[in-house]
Amino acid sequence: MSSPAVPDHAQGRARRLALVAVGALVALLGGVTAPASADYVLIEGDGSTWSRVIVNQWVADVSANGIQVVYSGGGSSLGRKNFAHYQDDFAITEIPYQGTDEFGAPDTSLGRPYAYVPIVAGGTAFSYHVEVGGKLMRDVRLSGATIAKVFTNQIVNWSDPAIAADNNGRLFPNLPIVPVVRADPSGTTAQLTGWLNSQFPAIWQPYFGKAGQSTYYPTKSGARMLSAAGSDQLMNTISSSAGNGTIGYVEYSYALNKDYPVVKLLNAAGYFVEPSALNVAVALTKAKIDDDDATSPGYMTAILDDVYTNPDPRAYPLSSYSYLILPTGPSGSGAGQDSRMTTLKRQSLLDLMFYGLCEGQAKAMDYGYSPLPLNLVQAGFEQLGKLKTADANVDIQNRDATKCNNPTFVAGDLNANHLADIAPMPATCDAAGFGPCLSAGQDGTGIDTGGGIRMTLGVPSAPVTPAGLVLAVPTDAGISLTGQRDPGNTRVTASAAVPTITVVDTRTDDLITSWQVHAQAQAFTGGTGIVDAKYLGWTPEIHQVVAETGGLLAARAGSAVPSFLNDMASSGLSVGQVLGGTTSSGRGTTTLGAVLDLAIPSNTAQGSYTSTLTITLVAG
Repeated sequence: MSSPAVPDHAQGRARRLALVAVGALVALLGGVTAPASADYVLIEGDGSTWSRVIVNQWVADVSANGIQVVYSGGGSSLGRKNFAHYQDDFAITEIPYQGTDEFGAPDTSLGRPYAYVPIVAGGTAFSYHVEVGGKLMRDVRLSGATIAKVFTNQIVNWSDPAIAADNNGRLFPNLPIVPVVRADPSGTTAQLTGWLNSQFPAIWQPYFGKAGQSTYYPTKSGARMLSAAGSDQLMNTISSSAGNGTIGYVEYSYALNKDYPVVKLLNAAGYFVEPSALNVAVALTKAKIDDDDATSPGYMTAILDDVYTNPDPRAYPLSSYSYLILPTGPSGSGAGQDSRMTTLKRQSLLDLMFYGLCEGQAKAMDYGYSPLPLNLVQAGFEQLGKLKTADANVDIQNRDATKCNNPTFVAGDLNANHLADIAPMPATCDAAGFGPCLSAGQDGTGIDTGGGIRMTLGVPSAPVTPAGLVLAVPTDAGISLTGQRDPGNTRVTASAAVPTITVVDTRTDDLITSWQVHAQAQAFTGGTGIVDAKYLGWTPEIHQVVAETGGLLAARAGSAVPSFLNDMASSGLSVGQVLGGTTSSGRGTTTLGAVLDLAIPSNTAQGSYTSTLTITLVAG
């Protein structure tokens, strides 16, 4: 077995950061290391490509402690099969053993004792390649019903009225749709088809020919559909020079690595959302976990029906978990025993997963995944304890889930998820019937006209942006916040200016109204954790107001907002705040700015963190 190379995410991240209004770099101190053992041996695993990106990162990280792991992501179905035939020490899968597969063949462990360990959460994304004028179209929105019809060959052109309706009348090119599906049996395919079967049975089941999910995606003779083996090849097919018109399903990390757009998927609350770590965390608050009977074969697997229909406006519907299949039998060749495992293999696997469930979760968001909440991490530790049950020589001392540096944890509440608590609400222009929200350089035809700062234009009532009212920001703007410790080491502070923001109002007298510019920051992520945006405050400024000759235009800055660390009643910029607005309506140009003030606790983990500041112009 050979280990696939870990994808290089640095270039993709750099391009994406050019699209955010605030890119913060905070230098901090701290960090926790995983326990190390002097005695390890090589262990081998196979399975999921959906979770391969983060697993390979963990494998690279633990190698410094002497833990050597070869992980071959050949797909969940192959991983389950290889585990059952004792070809690997562990496997990773998105779905549990099914009993029988689609063709009636056994899909069981064939008697090899095992348990499931949840390892990471994420969203299955729909990445696409649509060009207009030779440039990528972004910010595309699709409903689940439209997705279902695309992947069952009922919608075959990007100019279809259903796609235009999902995007509130945005124009799409006359371009054939080419769905790209997995050629190999896949847990990602099972996730997609399980969702289609649950939520759109009238569309999916006639195409499939029966009810249920499938690890093999069914293709029809003569249909315009491509197949690719593995997530890498599927993503490469979409992003290739010949990929114009394609759309496929992959774990979000693969699209991020390619810096390719993903569909904003309509959720039950009527908002189109992306599979970000925060939106996945919100969605999975409705997951039902089989935790009633620790002896059950399905213990710790998820039931996702309520995730698909989560009514929270932030929830990404197609969110799920990945699981490690853990060998739990004692050494030996008899029934109920494991002929492959040894003490040193169990110790190596234990410490790999100790790192993955603890420090490794802090890296999940950097790679397009969502960290597990504390209750699942603790359940994972309980499952890992079965290695000690199988072999008394396995060392499980000093492995405490509550001491993990996991960004979801909330002290004193094992069921809380900090990421879900701080996830921002979607913009009004991402609601069905509004918008769509378009990033800089995108217009109603999807043509990329160049740009830099990603901004949202949202209005609580139609029209979304009155003609003649324009919000402008400098292209490729960004802010660097460098943390400094105070002499008493009680806090880390930083300050920087927001790039100048301009509002130009040329509306006619019958349309002119007041306006305000709002802003809200996402949590800072990266490093070894997250920094809540409540610790970010600001002092808004009006730089200049130039009214037309004889005009009445006047404006004032919004109120100063302190960091939570300076005023515990403050929510900082974690909620929407006013940058400035008119006190007297009129035609003219107004320039605004602000000074950001960051104050965070001194025990914040060392690292570099990034955040996005969303700027919104509200008229009326």
